[in-house]
Amino acid sequence: MATRRGFLAGLAALTLPVPGWADVGSPRFLAAGKQDERFVLHGLSGTGETTFSIDLPGRGHAACAHPARPVAVAFARRPGTFAVALDCLTGAVIARLFPPEGRQFNGHGVFSDDGKLLFTSEVVAESSEGRIGLWRFPDFQRIGEWASGGIGPHDVKRLPEGRLVIANGGIRTDPQDRSKLNLDGMRPNLTVLSADGGIEAQAELPADLWQNSIRHLAVNAVGTVAFAMQWEGDLSEPVPQLGLWQPFRAKPQTCPPDAAGTFRMKGYAGSIAVTDGGLIALTSPRGGVVMIHDAEGRHLATHARADVCGIAPDGEGFLASDGSGALWSCTAQAITPLRRTGPQWDNHLIALV
Repeated sequence: MATRRGFLAGLAALTLPVPGWADVGSPRFLAAGKQDERFVLHGLSGTGETTFSIDLPGRGHAACAHPARPVAVAFARRPGTFAVALDCLTGAVIARLFPPEGRQFNGHGVFSDDGKLLFTSEVVAESSEGRIGLWRFPDFQRIGEWASGGIGPHDVKRLPEGRLVIANGGIRTDPQDRSKLNLDGMRPNLTVLSADGGIEAQAELPADLWQNSIRHLAVNAVGTVAFAMQWEGDLSEPVPQLGLWQPFRAKPQTCPPDAAGTFRMKGYAGSIAVTDGGLIALTSPRGGVVMIHDAEGRHLATHARADVCGIAPDGEGFLASDGSGALWSCTAQAITPLRRTGPQWDNHLIALV
């Protein structure tokens, strides 16, 4: 029989507010890095200050945030053997996610709009065939998987009405040493999955760009997908690293670099972001540049910064991170230092929206 004390405790629990991101200092960004020989995940304010820092079991790549709860999932660099769900309020590990036998994580994931599901980019280890893993929140039990629609999926983002867009990079890799096995036969694509995992739309690049691996994605306010590419062929001729796609409405278009900056990115785009106003930023840690474009992909500016890679929308501009531990405020007009005392930032900055 329930006691009066137990009954009252139950009533109190029902009225307790559910913690949200405000309870951990209202961070605006997540970023993985390396600090004092430790791998960490930081929450960052709009001014680049750390609101929380949590240790990771290994090198992180990207992370994703629950839409309401102060919960983040950090992913290992591909091919990954771990993902960690973290309570950003207490620093506690909520769950350790491991791909099923024969699968590997591929560095990225995203929560559903309502926060009830986590989607993870994965591959079948031996063939690199793409999968999207489905994990239930809040217990992070794996409840299934969908085909990603291609080989080597990397980034995955939300689209309106419960859809997902997948960057299938097209590269088959050795499951042990990451060596690339099919560069002469690559077929990268963009795939849209419905809310029940069916393929609703797919788009490929022209045949002369099949060696341009589609890696990272950003989605603007009207559902246009901006995508960043990494060229795996000969770089004697200029190759675009930026593309735009309007699913269900048009074929993908690539955006050639401006003449002055043709080879500045060295064929490699590391990350991409879009602002609410439509500006697009593309980074290249190999080239040491941030390139800014308008909503149609026209080049506006190129800013030099060594080992810059992380990029996220920040108001009318962007926040950028580099491997030396610096954060930068970036607009079409200038790139200016914001903070220089962070960890060695890894590849990505994730905006909390």
